[in-house]
Formats: sequence, structure tokens, C-alpha cells
Amino acid sequence: MAPPAVHIDLAGIGHRFGRHRPPVLASIDLGVGRGEAVALVGRSGCGKSTLLHILAGLLRPSSGHVRISGEAVTKPSARWNMMFQSPSLLPWMSAAENVGLGLRYAGLARATIRARVKELLALVHLDTHGDDNVQTLSGGQQQRVALARSLATRPEVLLLDEPFSALDPFTRATLQTEVRSLARELGLTLVIVTHDVDEALLMADRAIVMAPGPGRIVGEVAVTLAADGRDRQHLDFQALRQEVLARFDAAASLL
Repeated sequence: MAPPAVHIDLAGIGHRFGRHRPPVLASIDLGVGRGEAVALVGRSGCGKSTLLHILAGLLRPSSGHVRISGEAVTKPSARWNMMFQSPSLLPWMSAAENVGLGLRYAGLARATIRARVKELLALVHLDTHGDDNVQTLSGGQQQRVALARSLATRPEVLLLDEPFSALDPFTRATLQTEVRSLARELGLTLVIVTHDVDEALLMADRAIVMAPGPGRIVGEVAVTLAADGRDRQHLDFQALRQEVLARFDAAASLL
């Protein structure tokens, strides 16, 4: 099978916060195929979130460039949306109002917004909670609202910055599976930042291993698991986990 066409292209990405500060990223080169799910996995301080912010257009790199579908990324866009660790919902609004907020600012007609919000709430299994104030929802439900809001503009790329890290293990496992399935259904390209090796193997097609000092890619592992292999107890899953951890150990020996 031919590899997917390159959708996201990162070339020579380097970054430092201030001229006299040490670099946090150095010489990052990475291509992500259209419809592919890639996990950036590494310990705290290796620059994963900084790289994701650069990908989202929220931060200009000190060197190098990012292109999505051939377009230079220099600012945020509705074509690439980001989910953060916190849902960041407006607490005085209902679930439906939060989901439709970006569509209101885009100037869509009210009937169009209502129809799309209804569709999105059903997609994330919150179709009976549209009128609920978000403060009455559970943490998992709030992240579903944030997910629906991220999908409202029908983006090509969804960037995930550890959005499930604060959830209980059961809710986190459910959302990991559902987001992966939704991305495939909608044809989204996913880039996931995580320090959780299991999450990377559950959600991604490739795990990109990063190390600090400065942040750089030190290896990648193809996640070639069958559907029944995406289970922590499966022998193939455990073997891949050990392969990723071995990359971490090898990187640590170079520091």
C-alpha cells in the first residue's frame, strides 16, 4: 500500500524563547500523511507542546517552516483546530451555545448553526444535553463539548494537547477510542501530544519519540496493530510498548 500523501510538513523547526535562552527545539523534520494519526510522545520538557503550538499557528518558530496542504502556517486557522488539556468552555453558556460559538463569529445563518450543532452533539453522544449548562456536565462530557466545538468548522487537522490527562481512566479510555474512530470517519489528520506511551499506541498510526536538551526527534515506531491488538493486555501491544520505551532509554543515554 502506498503511503498517504503528505498533509503536514515540518522542516528544520527550531525555537527558543528569547535570544539568550537555550533552544527548546532543534532541527525538527517531520511529515504527516493525510488522514494519519501521529503521536508526539516524550517526557515533560522535551518541547512537545511547543511544537504543537507552532503547528497550530499560535507560535512562530525561530527557524524552519510548517506547511499544511502546501500552505504556510503563520497564524491560527479554522482548517486546523486544537484541543487543550482544559476544555476552556464559557461557563454561562449551554453545551449547544459553546459548540456553535465559532460558527456565530464566522457569520453563519442561525438555522445553519442550529443544524450543525445538533449534528455535532449527536456525533459526540451529547444530543440530549444541548440545553444543559456546561457547569452541570461531567469532566468527560465537557471534553466532548470541546471536541464538538473543535469539529464545528470542519477542519482538516485536529491537534490534541493531552486533552484527556485530567480525566478518570475509564472516561479517558472511552474518549481515546472514540476520537480515533471519529477521526477516521471524518478523514481528519491527527497530531497528539502525550507523555503516556499507552495513549500513543491506542490512538496513533505512528509514535514519534522526542527527547529534551534541546527537543528533538530521536526515533519513531509504526503502530501496526490490528483492531483487536489495540488492547493493553495484548502481546503485540506490550511488545510495541517495550519498543517505544527502549527508544526512550536509548535517548536518555545520549544526554
